[in-house]
Amino acid sequence: MRRTLTIAVIVMSTVLGGAAAKESVQQLAARADAARPEDRPGLYIEIAERQLKAATESFGAAKDDDALAAVKDVVTYSEKAHDAAIASHNKLKNTEIALRKMAAKLRDVKRMLSFEDQAPVQAAVDRLETLRTDLLSKMFGKGK
Repeated sequence: MRRTLTIAVIVMSTVLGGAAAKESVQQLAARADAARPEDRPGLYIEIAERQLKAATESFGAAKDDDALAAVKDVVTYSEKAHDAAIASHNKLKNTEIALRKMAAKLRDVKRMLSFEDQAPVQAAVDRLETLRTDLLSKMFGKGK
């Protein structure tokens, strides 16, 4: 009986975990907006990471307009994660690390693009670095 219950719990968690992974960006954004303040940074970062993946795939498929829209979303949701982390004084370090990794990934994407297409991606990288620096100053600044 106990083994059957354990198997049932594992199956249900797998099913629910798969459902959460298939949640659309819009649904995830709505959930993030309605979430508790301390949970928002992680949700916004998840959205930004998904949009970064979509941008990378779109650039690879030569869908530049879709890719640039996704890059814009990366910046938007990164800003929301930054603001939520500072407002809640929670997940500052995790948010900073995620922003650093996304900026590095965008730099890699930029190197694959033609010179004319690099400017918006570089602007996104610069914005993420500014957000990162601000988080670092909040964590380690003199007013701390």
